[in-house]
Amino acid sequence: MSDAALAAHLAEVAGRILKDVRGSGVFSPKALGKAGDQTANQFLVAAIREARPQDGLLSEEMKCDGTRLAMSRVWIIDPVDGTREYGEARDDWAVHVGLAIDGVPVVGAVALPDLDGGTVMRTDAIVEVPPAPDTLRMVISRTRPAMEAVKVADQLCAELVPMGSAGAKAMAVVLGQADVYLHSGGQYEWDSMAPVAVAAAHGLHCSRIDGAPLIYNREDVYLPDLLICRKEHAGRILELVAAISSEPD
Repeated sequence: MSDAALAAHLAEVAGRILKDVRGSGVFSPKALGKAGDQTANQFLVAAIREARPQDGLLSEEMKCDGTRLAMSRVWIIDPVDGTREYGEARDDWAVHVGLAIDGVPVVGAVALPDLDGGTVMRTDAIVEVPPAPDTLRMVISRTRPAMEAVKVADQLCAELVPMGSAGAKAMAVVLGQADVYLHSGGQYEWDSMAPVAVAAAHGLHCSRIDGAPLIYNREDVYLPDLLICRKEHAGRILELVAAISSEPD
């Protein structure tokens, strides 16, 4: 099985497992998120170690021992991206399975288990990104909209679309349900690695909000911001972010 096929298969199976955990009816709403995270993580970690024993691994739900830092190939996973949305059985949560090679997000799969009965976006199965509408749509956090995103949306006269997980937001741009995902509120490598790999494979612009490249498998896994958008809008958005960042407090 190729790396891309493996990523997609594991993300899809983990999504099914998570839906079974939620549907078991034995967990309180408060306990469901932890149960889902732990169960999906156990499956993904065991499966990757079985299928790719020589590769490194970084998971949100597993303590890192640092061995991955010396490795070229490192799998980066988020068993449940959007725990609140998962518990509420919304469709904007995701499972992330990605592979970074020398820090570059090369392979990825993002499963959206509650979207249209189960959807998996992947780097080896490219779908056409629909044309942008006259009014741009920008996905933002349901609960903590980033200041820069709101200001940029105002400058672009863009419609704000509140949504849950980072993976769901990124895939909304890939699927043509949105046009811009600008985030500056703090994230970690597992939040964006697989979504960035999928978005880049579909020809979208992916970078930090200052235009710098997104680099993975670092010792410090905090990766606070990103921009995913159609390439024709990237220059203007980066200019607006730079102008906002230079405004006096």
